[in-house]
Amino acid sequence: MKSADGFIAALDQSGGSTPKALRLYGIPDDTYKVGERSMFDAVHEMRSRIVMSPSFSGDRILGAILFEDTMDRKIENKPTATYLWEEKGIVPFLKVDKGLAEEKDGVQLMKPMYLTDLLAKAKKAGIFGTKMRSLILLANDHGIKKNVDQQFAIAKKICAEGFIPIIEPEVDIKSPEKEEAEAILESCLMESLNKLGPDEKVMLKLTIPTVDNLYMDCIRHPNVVRVVALSGGYSRNEANSHLSRQEGMVASFSRALTEGLKTTLMADEFDTMLDNSIGTIFFASKAGI
Repeated sequence: MKSADGFIAALDQSGGSTPKALRLYGIPDDTYKVGERSMFDAVHEMRSRIVMSPSFSGDRILGAILFEDTMDRKIENKPTATYLWEEKGIVPFLKVDKGLAEEKDGVQLMKPMYLTDLLAKAKKAGIFGTKMRSLILLANDHGIKKNVDQQFAIAKKICAEGFIPIIEPEVDIKSPEKEEAEAILESCLMESLNKLGPDEKVMLKLTIPTVDNLYMDCIRHPNVVRVVALSGGYSRNEANSHLSRQEGMVASFSRALTEGLKTTLMADEFDTMLDNSIGTIFFASKAGI
């Protein structure tokens, strides 16, 4: 996970983002009920088709981030996390946050989460690490510090349970203060990383910075296993172009990974399109290593 070529696939759309993902995949809104089993059945079929594709394998994909419902389900009669590791050689991660709170001080913190039971279930399922997302909208020093402080406080608890947490304080790519916010974020990240104990290892999932290689000190930090990039609403071509200029940063794309995939594609068409997507993201990730 620390040094191999490859990237992390983000397959963790939650209840809030699932309808958009299904719409892009070609599933009409009127074929399921939002937040109910029919919606999760539809998105699991989409994720299963991606994961079972011959192109989706550990030679180019290091890990995959799952939504809790996906972890609880099976692919080809195996629990999803087990299938990923045993059949594909891909390390499973679990999204553990419960969404975003209302905006305050230019950021959206994470809603309260109760991790004890979820982490126990994740450990039983063979999950390697976790992921939690918060959002930064403006270059507000106080808000960004609170955002990072919340992430690291929870990450330390996750580390104590034997997992590697992925900390994701996303900077909105549409922010009018994106570059300034990223500079503040980098400073806050380094301050928090320097306070970790030697056995507290984390990963960072960050918006691709406006200033190339802004996060090099984070990448080189001894407590950081890997720094990965979110696509954040960029197209795949845009995200790949930006990412290829970042030394030591690899992808953890969601929408950019599945861009163009449709439920109506025949098996060979689907696999060819996914193979091309994985290939371009893999080479963009490798470009900066």
